[in-house]
Amino acid sequence: MGKAVIRRFWFLLFAVTGVHAQQHLTSGGKLKPEQAIMDIRHYTIALKVDIAGRSIDGYTDVDMILSQTTPVLLLDLLDSFQVRSVAVDGFPAPFVYAANLIRITPAALVRPGRHTVRVVYGGKPHVAVHPPWDDGFTWTKDSSGNPWVAITAEGTGGKLYFPCKDHPSDEPDEGVDMYITVPDSLVVAGPGLLQSSKGGTYHWKTNYTINNYSIVFNVGQYRVVQKDYTTVAGHHVPMVFYVLEEHAAKAPHHLEVLERIVHEQEKYFGEYPWVKEKIGIVETPHLGMEHQTMNAYGNHFRYTKVGGEDYDDLMHHEFGHEWWGNRVTAKDWADYWIHEGINTYGDGLYVLDKEGEKAYDQFFRRMAAGISNQAPIVLGKDIDEEAAYQGDIYPKGAFFMHTLRWVLGDSTFFPILKSLASADTLVDSDDVEAYFSSRVGADLKPLFDLYLRTTNKLDIRVRALGGGRYGIHLENMRPTFTIPLEVVTDKGTIVLPLQPDEVTFSSATKPGVDPRMCYLATVTFQ
Repeated sequence: MGKAVIRRFWFLLFAVTGVHAQQHLTSGGKLKPEQAIMDIRHYTIALKVDIAGRSIDGYTDVDMILSQTTPVLLLDLLDSFQVRSVAVDGFPAPFVYAANLIRITPAALVRPGRHTVRVVYGGKPHVAVHPPWDDGFTWTKDSSGNPWVAITAEGTGGKLYFPCKDHPSDEPDEGVDMYITVPDSLVVAGPGLLQSSKGGTYHWKTNYTINNYSIVFNVGQYRVVQKDYTTVAGHHVPMVFYVLEEHAAKAPHHLEVLERIVHEQEKYFGEYPWVKEKIGIVETPHLGMEHQTMNAYGNHFRYTKVGGEDYDDLMHHEFGHEWWGNRVTAKDWADYWIHEGINTYGDGLYVLDKEGEKAYDQFFRRMAAGISNQAPIVLGKDIDEEAAYQGDIYPKGAFFMHTLRWVLGDSTFFPILKSLASADTLVDSDDVEAYFSSRVGADLKPLFDLYLRTTNKLDIRVRALGGGRYGIHLENMRPTFTIPLEVVTDKGTIVLPLQPDEVTFSSATKPGVDPRMCYLATVTFQ
């Protein structure tokens, strides 16, 4: 059995959390009343990219349905641009563009129903300082001197470069059309399906709802390398790699590595979510980022071995966000762990699938060592992305899933996880808790609260009763469900069903508690 992979980039992620927050360009938070009445249906983004001038110019159409009459329409856009005009349903409308907001005040009240707002604008978008943790445009060149442009926008949101309703609770139900114009020698990689590429204009269209930080494009001297993929349900999906021409020879093997990754993730999470579009990756100058159907990849083809085969840990993680983040999306950044924690747990499942239980256990031992536990990973409600982004959403969120697996058992846990991954919905922590609880038939709130809403660990007390007898109980939890606990005795390992009352057992030697480390726990012998 090969050595389980160590994910070097998690430690990098934790180390640069401060960098991520430097620019204070964040999304989410409390939903503005003017935007609470807006249901975004579709975005059309038509932009010309001026490589030499490091600028963009064009328009965005925002299609929305209003639930009530309003005198004001409010859109988010970083104020590094010049907004030349705004029209509502084809009629020019007055506006004020300041403080990263476009406040539109049409001559007449805007009635409930469907409306289209067109914003014509241009200028120099914010430049990323340390992508992908710092958002913005990256204007660079590949090693052959060709222009290379990338966008990262997870923290800032789509308002980085197009007018939008910048809140995770609303996604364009009818998808996005993007018309991006670049010099003829370059290629644009985007989300969804390529509709046409004429005269340097690339038309990308999504058939699915999409979170707005996935509405990005990349520009480069790309070659398209492709193979067919058959999903677990038998659907044929193109697997496409937009790779720099200088690395094109590496692309076929890289797609083989990706194919193994997708097969494994479908095993645990269900069929790939976007079967009507593509499985896409694009080479980027930054390390990587999850972007629906066009994941950013910049790990330089650095493989480790898992199960004796080449494996790319970063690509596995970013691609797992197709389920956790892109399909199942937190409607409040406060619940960021749903994206990063459950997805990081999925990284451990690759080790389980390829190398077995012992390697999986070692993976989570290392994971536990990376948990700082300085603050709860769910800090409340209406939290913006900057405040919610902390290192522990990765390892502690993942370890919580590891604990749930042990508590519920494989025959219960894995089917629930797969059905949740197929839910195709906006959720929060309460929803995930209710989802698991309803399917288990028990109130799992005490466990969810402990791991997500506090910095406490499970407090396990072991009491010597004399004569080789011991009593064991939980000091800080009184669950209405059984907490199975492995204990090593002189006769071997037993599993004790812990309830609120003390459980007794015999051992001629001092017992070992939770030898596989299934819990974040403090064990005290009395």
